[in-house]
Amino acid sequence: MNSLRAYLMQGRIEAGCDEAGRGCLAGPVIAAAVILPPDWNHPLLQDSKKMTEEAREEVRLAILENAIAWKIGTCSPLEIDQINILQASILAMHRALDQLELVPDHILVDGNRFQNWNNVPSSCIIKGDGIYRSIAAASVIAKTHRDAIMKRLHEDFPQYAWNQNKGYPTAFHRRQVLSRGISAQHRITFKVSDPDLKKEIIY
Repeated sequence: MNSLRAYLMQGRIEAGCDEAGRGCLAGPVIAAAVILPPDWNHPLLQDSKKMTEEAREEVRLAILENAIAWKIGTCSPLEIDQINILQASILAMHRALDQLELVPDHILVDGNRFQNWNNVPSSCIIKGDGIYRSIAAASVIAKTHRDAIMKRLHEDFPQYAWNQNKGYPTAFHRRQVLSRGISAQHRITFKVSDPDLKKEIIY
């Protein structure tokens, strides 16, 4: 069994929040909010970036079956360009929290920045997805949900190989953007190199 902590403070309802896709050139940023039973764990649960795709899927199903509550929040590429990626990541977390059937007593957020949500106390935990089960669970839900979106978008824009890179700035993805332009799913405020990404949009 992993060594992740069940909670920050015993006896209260804690929601873990994390996002996926913050460093991507294309696609939405996805956040998840997850409330777990304090006695629930899974041997494969950890920071989703350190898990194989097969492990993430196994844990995702276990989370969906056992979580007290979980929800997804999304910010589109257009919103990211309008308000910047940090604000979009926080907004996506707020949207996930807005949908929870159960209002948490405390919010555990992966990272070092957050904004007040409904006056519920929160704690920012750097690398929290490797420390707390609820944040790790949120990272798995956000990552698997976003990967599925990028695989679907790949069918419309196969030239960027989003089924493999999921929108992250791999060398191939950057070359394709520079040679073929950007799509409607790209974040035009993100620079791939010089010259920047502001080229003719491919619909």
